[in-house]
Amino acid sequence: MTRWALAIITAGLFACAPAPDDSASNGDADKRSQSYMPHGWPARTLPEIAEALQAGDATSEDIISAYLKRIERIDRAGPTLQSILILNPNVLEEAREADAKRATGELLGPLHGVPILLKDNIETKGNMATTAGALALKDNVTGRDSPLVAGFRDAGAIILGKTNLSQWANFRSNDSMSGWSALGGQVRNPHMLDRNPCGSSSGSAVAVAASLAAGAVGTETNGSIICPSNVNGVVGFKPTVGLVSQQYIVPISSSQDTAGPMTKTVKGAAMMLNAMATGNAKADYVAGLNANSLEGARIGVLRFAQGSNADVLRLFNAALIELEAAGATLVDIEEFEPQVAEGASRTVLLYEFKATLNDYLAEAASAVETRTLDELIAFNNANADIELALFDQSIFDAAAAVGGLDEDDYITALASVQAATRENGIDAILADNDVDILVSPSGIIATRVDPINGDVWPEWAGAGWIAAIAGYPHVSIPMGAVHSLPIGISFIGAKGEDTAVLSYGYAYEQRTHIRAEPQYLQDAEERPEIARAMLRRE
Repeated sequence: MTRWALAIITAGLFACAPAPDDSASNGDADKRSQSYMPHGWPARTLPEIAEALQAGDATSEDIISAYLKRIERIDRAGPTLQSILILNPNVLEEAREADAKRATGELLGPLHGVPILLKDNIETKGNMATTAGALALKDNVTGRDSPLVAGFRDAGAIILGKTNLSQWANFRSNDSMSGWSALGGQVRNPHMLDRNPCGSSSGSAVAVAASLAAGAVGTETNGSIICPSNVNGVVGFKPTVGLVSQQYIVPISSSQDTAGPMTKTVKGAAMMLNAMATGNAKADYVAGLNANSLEGARIGVLRFAQGSNADVLRLFNAALIELEAAGATLVDIEEFEPQVAEGASRTVLLYEFKATLNDYLAEAASAVETRTLDELIAFNNANADIELALFDQSIFDAAAAVGGLDEDDYITALASVQAATRENGIDAILADNDVDILVSPSGIIATRVDPINGDVWPEWAGAGWIAAIAGYPHVSIPMGAVHSLPIGISFIGAKGEDTAVLSYGYAYEQRTHIRAEPQYLQDAEERPEIARAMLRRE
């Protein structure tokens, strides 16, 4: 996978079996990590919190107060994860209103009183700006709900705040650093603090992994839900493009952008999607979950996308054994060569970004002074000490140089990449191998945050880029950990098969229950087996 494509990607009471890993202890590090473990309501999953609220075992004010204390303890202080950009200043008042309505029998929906975080490129009412992590949008308070947020409100959810992200959803520079924004600084991976949280929905994934909210919303153009879910050890679902409205979300690509749920369990993701989905194909995703859905299923194993890392392969092969034990038939798929012109995907994104961002900026809040991409580039140059301190805006510059969406270069490139990933891609792989679903590792093990070189990735694993460009559904489920760093397994399906993709993932999750709690290690050398190996032997 090219560095340019990688830049786009680097867009407690749950019954967990131990993740396959070396679990040796390490004294002070163990004590510190234990002090950050979630307790009480933050340790619960989203379905458990919703059930407790419905049963009257807790109030929304109690639950949100517990989350606020935890956010102060480990996001603002302690390991200082920096996963949350802003908290809703009225959140406790809204919690009390939700509790009062419940007391009178006025229930809004299954998420009544449940706290949800939004990635800070998604608009919501109230005194919270939608910034994409950028100084230019720090005053972008639009006073309007995106349709997905309106869906959450209709279901009774409470917006807890906005999460940090890779600035501009990691579509500013070829040399970017995932999880960094000018307004929020660097998001930290709670499993190992010097490791890449991946982008661009880094804050959303970290907040869920660290039990700072019941669920969070991410957005993806190419990997920005799946990659952070993979390296932070949470469930992330990228729906079929169009199922969740793109309106009032800071855009990159009209053909690839989608928001999606990120949470600890597949059922939690399905509950969130029930509220978020607005398209004509909307279904009841919770009702569609079936713990036995793998029985009799034919699964295409994307061997061409499994990578070469021995630890990832060990976990992936163990996951495949579980799929077979659940009654699935595995079909190895060794090769796939997409028939697409070189650079076509990049061309599509540059054209769509320029067009959609100019449209968005034109309708931004009146306090926003940058109303076009050209003005944004000039603003960043004028504020280079803040905005360009770590990396440039080479993608912005390239996008500014292209024309409109009526140009032949764009039209040809879009047709090429969609044909290569749809009818000649996922559709063909499914049909030619007579399989129902495709699986692969979700990605690689997290690398280090590197403010000098930007993101530096080894050989990639996973096929999320095919689903992203095609606009097809994709879910990542935790499948284990390597030296305390999580890795996930991906389930990818055909267009509109969101219910099936979630159900297959759910069936795997219910067999394995592998989700590693973050250990808040400073670095890899806090793992005793690594510390021993790093020392000179006399």
